Amino acid sequence: MSLTEARFHDLVDATQEKLQDIFDESGLDLDLESSAGVLTVKFENGSQFIFSRQEPLRQLWLAAASGGFHFDYDEEAKHWICDKSEELLSEMLYRLAKQQAGEEIDFDALDGSDGNRQ
Repeated sequence: MSLTEARFHDLVDATQEKLQDIFDESGLDLDLESSAGVLTVKFENGSQFIFSRQEPLRQLWLAAASGGFHFDYDEEAKHWICDKSEELLSEMLYRLAKQQAGEEIDFDALDGSDGNRQ
């Protein structure tokens, strides 16, 4: 585990803020709720994405209709990557949003940033 606890929390916070911006800018009718480090996105059809942090493992977790996914942060590549499929968070979210809600949302802003850029 190369991430310090502080770095991990900074990364998850930055990622969740970026996700909120992406969902806000999508123009879709969504409900976003952020509480105690958990971001919940409710689509118009009732399906949800739930993003949470798993501090002991330094992972970002995603709960979606098709299951739960765990992401590790790759410091070199500056992106979250699924620990099972090795799919990037941005790629998986695009695919899952299309599957779950029939919506195409561009999540590319999640890649290549460590939360330090403005």
